[in-house]
Amino acid sequence: MKNYNLSRHSSFFAVGLSYKKAEADVRGKFSLDVPKIDAIIQDAKAKGIEGLLAISTCNRTELFAFAQHPYQLIKLLCDHTQGSVEEFQDVAYIYKNHDAIDHLFRVGTGLDSQILGDFEIISQIKQSFSRSKKHGMTNPFLERLCNSVIQASKRIKNETEISTGATSVSFASVKYILNEVQEVSKKNILLFGTGKIGRNTCENLVKHTDNSHITLINRTKEKAEAIAGKFKLIVKDYGDLQTEIRKTDILVVATGAQLPTVSKSLLHTKKPLLILDLSIPKNVSDDVRELPNVSLVHLDELSQITDNNLKKRKAYIPKARAIIEDVKTDFVKWLETRKFAPVINALKAKLMTMKDEELDFQSKKLQDFNEEQAALVSERIIQKITKQFANHLRTSEMDTEDSLALIQRVFQLELQEK
Repeated sequence: MKNYNLSRHSSFFAVGLSYKKAEADVRGKFSLDVPKIDAIIQDAKAKGIEGLLAISTCNRTELFAFAQHPYQLIKLLCDHTQGSVEEFQDVAYIYKNHDAIDHLFRVGTGLDSQILGDFEIISQIKQSFSRSKKHGMTNPFLERLCNSVIQASKRIKNETEISTGATSVSFASVKYILNEVQEVSKKNILLFGTGKIGRNTCENLVKHTDNSHITLINRTKEKAEAIAGKFKLIVKDYGDLQTEIRKTDILVVATGAQLPTVSKSLLHTKKPLLILDLSIPKNVSDDVRELPNVSLVHLDELSQITDNNLKKRKAYIPKARAIIEDVKTDFVKWLETRKFAPVINALKAKLMTMKDEELDFQSKKLQDFNEEQAALVSERIIQKITKQFANHLRTSEMDTEDSLALIQRVFQLELQEK
């Protein structure tokens, strides 16, 4: 693919880190909640960065934006998180222009997910775009790109079976419980935290375990009650956490806290306890492993558990990539059209001026001159000429910038300033 400049003064970058190189502890340092995302967007706007998309999930944290240098975005991320530039550089990736576009397509369609075919990321992209739009930090490029990724994601979901089986952390956690715990329906399950992963896990637990002994606890009790009402579950106060842990067999932790909320000192249970920590940063201290009756599993370990359908899902990767290329080709065509549209419009205006001058001259010179018919023929010729130039720019193997410059010089075009 040609290495087009996407902006006259800056390039489009993706900077980030993911599960591929960054351990959960490191990802935790760079994780972003909604207030942090808002702060980054506002800071970027103040610094003159054009358009920004911030994505933060349990598997990755990424910034997509137009900037003069990727370090502007790296510093922005480090200024608003617990991580340092040095830590980021050890595990980071940076993509520029069309490589950055490719990366967003892979992420948004589940091909870059920790669990292949995980489509939960697409809702994160939608929410991130909405937050940027709210702060006036989007542009037609970002909007069209996000819509194209969403379109590719829908097509892959509808036209392939890449999303069959355990395709999310929440489903993988329930699958793990079903595989590891006998007679799950007789066990007490406590879900601490009702964020997105918590809600999805709760839904999967109800669907797949037929368990009427699920208790919810959240710092904000109203949120837990809203979810519990939907599934007819028990809700307890945050102050009852220690007591409820003592009663439970399986503890699922999915809070958005920035520091561990469950530690060894909180656990006083004599029966076997399985803890699943689905949080980034980690919300369960590693010291709980020192207790002889406690088993702790973190989401990174869950994501490594392959299910029976994985091989089948992998077979659909080529078809998914073909769909991405199809949608991406349309996006690049749109991008190119936006770039050369001002030149084509200026060319058309110049030719129309030449036509008007010539018709005026001929009408004065020729007595029976049919100005209406001459105008019609001339405008059809102008339409064909400009279309020919547009097709050349769209399909030429030459550098588009050189072609645009040549057309401007030959016809002495003056482009309208934006």
